[in-house]
Amino acid sequence: MSTDAFDPIDTHFETLAIRAQAPVSPEREHSVPLYLTSSFRFDDAEHARALFSEEVAGNIYSRYANPNTDEFVRKLCLLEGGGDGIATSSGMSAVFCAIAARVSSGDHVLASRALFGSTHQLFTRILPKWGVTSDYADVGDPASWERLIRPETKLIFIETPSNPGLELIDLAWLGALAQSRGIPLVVDNCFATPYLQRPLALGASVVIHSATKYIDGQGRALGGAIVGTREYIADCRFFARHTGPAMSAFNAWLLSKSLETLAVRMDRHCSNALAIATHFEGHPALESVRYPFLASHPHHELAKRQMSQGGGIVVLVLKGGLEAGRRFLDRVQMVSHSANLGDTRTIVTHPASTTHSKLTPAEREAVAISDGLIRVSVGLEHVADIIADLEHALGAT
Repeated sequence: MSTDAFDPIDTHFETLAIRAQAPVSPEREHSVPLYLTSSFRFDDAEHARALFSEEVAGNIYSRYANPNTDEFVRKLCLLEGGGDGIATSSGMSAVFCAIAARVSSGDHVLASRALFGSTHQLFTRILPKWGVTSDYADVGDPASWERLIRPETKLIFIETPSNPGLELIDLAWLGALAQSRGIPLVVDNCFATPYLQRPLALGASVVIHSATKYIDGQGRALGGAIVGTREYIADCRFFARHTGPAMSAFNAWLLSKSLETLAVRMDRHCSNALAIATHFEGHPALESVRYPFLASHPHHELAKRQMSQGGGIVVLVLKGGLEAGRRFLDRVQMVSHSANLGDTRTIVTHPASTTHSKLTPAEREAVAISDGLIRVSVGLEHVADIIADLEHALGAT
């Protein structure tokens, strides 16, 4: 990673995201080239031996490392303030790797109850097959976290803000608790990105990203990332190297370039989202509107403390439940109906029937996912056009 021209410690986020690059090759390129190769040549037999024994650093095989994935990871480490990191093929592969690399049969994981649907399935259906148990703690019951920690608890896993309910967890408080017990705190920082929130500075050991979302920002590429302490990442790197969830060089190149515009994109996502949340609060077709920087959000003060802006997700809870939600989704015109988020395009999703459909009704109710909940991933279009389309769709509910 080339940072010779400036001091990363004293450099602003936007400059780091643009100017931290792989070293320039003899071709003197201004933009980092693509390294579309599956493997790399050795200088001689001794060089090959030293690389495989990890006595020297260097490229061997793109499943292990590649100049493009290296650049993406080191840039993200600078932005998150992490000591090391790895890139993976998707956000869920990052979640799985960060957990599976550190647990064994008989171990226990403590997690926040409000989680992405696939992460919930990982804790309730996949890890138990290997003898790993888990418990969920509630955001509204701080005492439950300490009560649920066991001697065999090997990590604490949370999302904040949560997907899709936008619940927040006090990172400084939970980070201090985790450190006092010697347990790593793993934070899914997908919704906030390092531009809005830096969990490692507040006591977390590890940060996870679905780079598919805001880091890419244009709905093009799958990818994931894990950033944290060198010790933790060493375990993740060993696990990933031998199980294979490698990010492609092309996707790493795309995602690294996308980081260059993350700050300006997030500024627009956040300003649009706040305007939309403010506009629709109190709308007669809605039971409620959730957005961290609305004063009505139950964790508003916490959001102001640990996030610089409220993010790009707004939750609309429609009166009329499932049928109202269906009519709303069928009425949107400009806005996209999709399962993704973090795109330049505004996207609406009905979690109860899609991303969180595998949860039981009771499980959805426990994390405030009602049948009428619509997750709005606010895009970069003109905010008046987004509001007009959402108003049109609400008119049919």
